Amino acid sequence: MTVTDNMATSDASIAAGNGVLGQRMLRKEDPALLTGEAIFTNDMKVPGALHLAVLRSPHAHARIASVDVSGALAIDGVHSAYSGADLADAWAGPMPCAWPVTDDMKNPTHFPLAVGKAAYVGDGVACVLATSDAIAHDALEAIDVEYEPLPAVIDLEAALSDDVIIHDDLGTNVSYTWPLLIEENEGDCQKAIDESAFVVTERYIQQRLIPMAMEPRAVVAMPQPFGGDMTLYSATQVPHILKVMTALTLGIPEHQMRVVCPAVGGGFGSKLNVYAEELLCVHLARTLGTPVRWNEDRSENAQATIHGRGQIQDIELAADENGKITGLRVRLIGDMGAYLQLVTPGVPLLGAFLYGGVYEIPKAFDFSCTSVFTTMTPTDAYRGAGRPEATYAIEHAMDALARKMDIDPLELRRRNFIPKDAFPYEAFTGLVYDSGDHDNAATVAEGLLDYGAMRARQAEQNVEGSTKRLGIGVSTYFEMCGLAPSRVLASLNYSAGGWESATVRVLPTSKIQVVTGTAPHGQGHETAWSMIAADKFGVDPADVDVLHSDTAIAPLGLDTYGSRSLPVGGVAIGMACDKVLDKARKIAAHQMEANEEDLGFAGGMFSVSGSPDKEMPLAAIAFEAFTAHNLPDGLEPNLEAQVTYDPPNFSWPFGTHMCAVEVDTETGQVDVLQYVAVDDCGNKVNPLIVDGQVHGGVIQGLAQALYEEARFDDDGNLLSSSLAEYLVPAASDVPPITLGESVTPSPTNALGVKGVGEAGTIGAAPCVMNAVVDALAGLGVPDVQMPASPLNVWNAIQQANKETSQ
Repeated sequence: MTVTDNMATSDASIAAGNGVLGQRMLRKEDPALLTGEAIFTNDMKVPGALHLAVLRSPHAHARIASVDVSGALAIDGVHSAYSGADLADAWAGPMPCAWPVTDDMKNPTHFPLAVGKAAYVGDGVACVLATSDAIAHDALEAIDVEYEPLPAVIDLEAALSDDVIIHDDLGTNVSYTWPLLIEENEGDCQKAIDESAFVVTERYIQQRLIPMAMEPRAVVAMPQPFGGDMTLYSATQVPHILKVMTALTLGIPEHQMRVVCPAVGGGFGSKLNVYAEELLCVHLARTLGTPVRWNEDRSENAQATIHGRGQIQDIELAADENGKITGLRVRLIGDMGAYLQLVTPGVPLLGAFLYGGVYEIPKAFDFSCTSVFTTMTPTDAYRGAGRPEATYAIEHAMDALARKMDIDPLELRRRNFIPKDAFPYEAFTGLVYDSGDHDNAATVAEGLLDYGAMRARQAEQNVEGSTKRLGIGVSTYFEMCGLAPSRVLASLNYSAGGWESATVRVLPTSKIQVVTGTAPHGQGHETAWSMIAADKFGVDPADVDVLHSDTAIAPLGLDTYGSRSLPVGGVAIGMACDKVLDKARKIAAHQMEANEEDLGFAGGMFSVSGSPDKEMPLAAIAFEAFTAHNLPDGLEPNLEAQVTYDPPNFSWPFGTHMCAVEVDTETGQVDVLQYVAVDDCGNKVNPLIVDGQVHGGVIQGLAQALYEEARFDDDGNLLSSSLAEYLVPAASDVPPITLGESVTPSPTNALGVKGVGEAGTIGAAPCVMNAVVDALAGLGVPDVQMPASPLNVWNAIQQANKETSQ
């Protein structure tokens, strides 16, 4: 794996500070993780805890005629056992969905244990509490459940027909239809398509993916002996949201709920949720007055933790004789699974605004998404959440258009790029893209791949009779991340805000404490946040302590997802540091008998302009603020500031990815020979962390393109419930990745930063799939369905051969 990184560009683009930002600092978090010192939820020692195990439905769709737990209760070590009906009155409300995307959205009642009907394989129907995990799981086999199986619904178009209704009370499998600009633009869109010189009509399938975080989920609920307080330890991305939703669902006063996430081993969106097991543990612990814990094994994780993606995409893309896009129509069918989890219905809509990609799209655009219930595991946010799906559709369609026009796909893109001087650019959707330089990103990627030479090599290699065909893939993208401002989220019916909170304090001994509402689970926040504070205060990052992921320590926050942490949470930290410095400046001016405007600050030292002998270090000011012996009148003691920041706009990272693949036409095997990623995330706090995020993202996007698929049989059984059947790329499957540099600072925040956690995933899948189809287009293969496994590729080649021979 190779990395190209132009540090001079990165350093120069960072706002003036004390030289910390832009450095490739090793992560502060890693020693604890590498030595085993880090404590994950399932590592916690909890004397006297009862272990929860959940009995899950073996049927995708079945009525529950009866549940008899008496057999489990007869086993030594079993404390108690419950059916869904036994706990039906325990809940103050059903499990939460925070995104009712339309006023008439259908949302089936969903409790932690099913009552009356199971709606997917893995739906919990009963549970056991025992003195050990092994006893609890063994006792599940003694529970007798009588099921009345019903037909499964796993095909999205079949779900639309309502031939088999999953939720009887809804009377339909359709959850909602959400249009964007159809009423305003449908006539213009159809006219543009009818009058265009070139039109491609494509259907793409976004297969279901299983997030497969390294750490499966785990929960410990610990009631306090007196007073009713409850502490919930959970492997979650969203401690603050989980606290609020748990309090609401269980009827617990919020001030009595505390949520802590210890070390968390990845999430990718799968831990951005409120799960049944968390609610069960809290309720049972509160009722019984004893700790309750639960942990998930890998197969259970595949069934009971959300899946990602799951869409049918129909897209019509029209262009004039010069290749300028003239119209775009998108129709989606979204797979919600059996129930709506926390943000399930909103995921397809997060991409709705990005189907135009990085291109100048006219007003002739319309979009509609109809989402349906199926008898499969619920879907929800998975790395990128709607944005990868949208990028895949427009970028794959752009390649199809280039083939139809017989022009180079990179040239077609260049003809349609939003020009650099057009930013800030109001898109056809009404959103404003704050910045961009797409031609530069493409030019950097083009040079790193040696695109012209690679095309020449392709022409020499892809001759008649060749069994190793070369393909070149290109993808470009815009990402809408940060999930803010709050008023825009309100217009989309999202239940929460988009702000983030930070508190910064300089302790009396001059060490810095940063309290953040973000909840890292692999992103390196402790390192990056300490760098922001260190740069502001002129101290060593080692002198900055970052506190997070505990709602008692950091009571305000909206957590980590959607590439929001740096452009919202990190900016809030920078603003809080500025407020602390403003207060420190007042104290320094008072004690040095100088005007505030005459003070400069650098390297941790305030000095008086024109009087080099008059200076005062921040350390001394911190102690003076603590003793409060000599402060300006009316100024409160201590150096501390809190900021809640609600951004004025989304964050808009962008980039270009290119790759070269070789396809063996006899076996269908795809080998990625070279991969280039140029991701512009604005200013970089720590380029080493950025590189790691991009590497991981690229690999997950490549995994969707070539390996991963959650497969179900016709009865709704998950066929890929372990890592023996669900193919996750190993290190040996990762191609050489070359990272290029493009830095376009965001003009909407003081740090000039954008998100980067999902960027690699967004660009990678269409890049690889475009390369695969590019390799096979000369054989008459119009498309290959993801994943481009050897079987799928070989079948596509055979189908093309069959059609050619007819």
